Amino acid sequence: MHDRHLYEYAVIRYVPRVEREEFINVGLIMMCKRKRWVRAELNIDQRKLAVYDSPLSADELNTQLSEFKLIGEGKAGCGPMGLLEAEERFRWLTAVKSSVIQTSRPHTGLTENLDATFDRLMSELV
Repeated sequence: MHDRHLYEYAVIRYVPRVEREEFINVGLIMMCKRKRWVRAELNIDQRKLAVYDSPLSADELNTQLSEFKLIGEGKAGCGPMGLLEAEERFRWLTAVKSSVIQTSRPHTGLTENLDATFDRLMSELV
């Protein structure tokens, strides 16, 4: 019998004008507390970005999103937030905020294969 893992995920969104509440899905972050596993991926659709009156250039957005990903995955050099446990990093990044980088509310699921589930969700949602 295969182990099933409880996971949580949130869609990473870019909100060019917070007051307008419009957003573009630009990535996914997923966490499994029991496995101490976090994965984040980004995919900025330049065509969608061009439709919005973005205060950030594509390079500025890429820089901010790259930092988000580094913190999520706890990579070296991402400061004190990157040293927190997987679930603490996930909770900090997915907390409700009024900034240009936001996430959807977290959702849960069960899977036997975290990476395959991540890849499927990324393909469907971003």
